[in-house]
Amino acid sequence: MVSSQLVAVGTLVLSIGALWVGAEAFVSNAARVARRFGLSELVVGLTVVAMGTSAPEAAVSIDAALVGNGDIAVANIVGSNLFNIGIVLGGIAAVVRVRSSPRMVRRDGAVMVASTLLLLALLWDLRVSRLDGIILLSVFAGYLVLLFVRPDEPTPTPDDEKQITWGTAVFLVGGLGIIVVGAHFLVESAVFIARTAGLSEWVIGETIVAVGTSTPEIVASVAAARKGMGDIAAGNLIGSNVFNILLILGVTSTVAPIAVVETAIGTTTWLLGLSVLTAVLLGTRGRLGRLEGALLVAINLSRWILDLL
Repeated sequence: MVSSQLVAVGTLVLSIGALWVGAEAFVSNAARVARRFGLSELVVGLTVVAMGTSAPEAAVSIDAALVGNGDIAVANIVGSNLFNIGIVLGGIAAVVRVRSSPRMVRRDGAVMVASTLLLLALLWDLRVSRLDGIILLSVFAGYLVLLFVRPDEPTPTPDDEKQITWGTAVFLVGGLGIIVVGAHFLVESAVFIARTAGLSEWVIGETIVAVGTSTPEIVASVAAARKGMGDIAAGNLIGSNVFNILLILGVTSTVAPIAVVETAIGTTTWLLGLSVLTAVLLGTRGRLGRLEGALLVAINLSRWILDLL
């Protein structure tokens, strides 16, 4: 039994590493393609980078739903969203100020809050049906229209960053393939660890799996913040949260309806409160400072402790 647990832990770590490598290849090349067509930093962060960094959540949630682990499918999304704005955005703001544009707060922050509220409403009967999935996907389609009907001003990009080669396509496809394989083994090892350790699949999905699938968001957002691209850092995280709920859970539940435990209601309510607080802090001062960042981190850590206890 001990040897099996060690193998499962090793598989989990390797799977997280595979997700990181695959997402890094996917995100960097997807962003290059987007810039080639003159998209702004904010739209790149909200769409292409957010979609790329959310690919692990998509692969894990769909795989979990198909094999009957509905709690991991939804907990991964809710936990990743908590981690994105609680730990990643809060942690970055605690070190470097993260600025936001009024348009991002009014449009994208509002959509993040609204999508979380919609998720809470759909989870009230402890299941996400195919009809619920279609509703989520319809709202997501409306969000994309909102983004591209009134696009932001394109961000000037050096010519060498606009070049698209066959290598770009290879890394895009290869990165996505690594993500899918890594996600499958991550789910299998996480479920095994949860059952042998006596933890619920919801807690494992909300913590270990969520952190593992959020590593691309960490990499992309920290890299953007270090380069002074606050819009991409904040936009990536807000965009990822919107993508996770509307697109990923929408596709997942359309493919395979999901049943969840009652804990999902409490955790999603917590996520809604944290989303509202984040949008208010970004909108009030146009930035997140060290104190606000530390507050977001503390709130998320408190939730983890409550769930583990």
